[in-house]
Amino acid sequence: MPLTDDKHAFSQRLTQALKRSAKKVSSATDLALQFNLRHKNEPITMQAAQKWLTGQARPTPDKIETLAAWLNVSAQWLRYGIAEDRPTVTAKKLPKSRGEAPAPLTKDEALFLGRIRAMPEHRRNLVIEIVEQFSLEQEMWRE
Repeated sequence: MPLTDDKHAFSQRLTQALKRSAKKVSSATDLALQFNLRHKNEPITMQAAQKWLTGQARPTPDKIETLAAWLNVSAQWLRYGIAEDRPTVTAKKLPKSRGEAPAPLTKDEALFLGRIRAMPEHRRNLVIEIVEQFSLEQEMWRE
């Protein structure tokens, strides 16, 4: 049954991507909740998420696209297990505050920025990605 094997392989890739995600998902309920927060179309049930995790079902292409974007993996890899080139990470400009001039850099901030600029590009991109992940998590989970 090749289709069953495909579903099982998808399940393994999904589990692997979830393990490396910033937002830890420990159950089908967590997966359904986090997925539904990100998917613009119809929500999924906890049972559907459970089927994805156990290899009983594979999501539709639009749902795979949502999962891939959320988990920062290639949709092609998630669906078929075929690697793709990683897109180039670019720094995003921060929005300016409302009518206020930005505060001058502190000595520590200037030192930190100098160290980042001195890094090779791949390390700089990694630091940028980490900062963006922390920023996104802070935006999603305000206290």
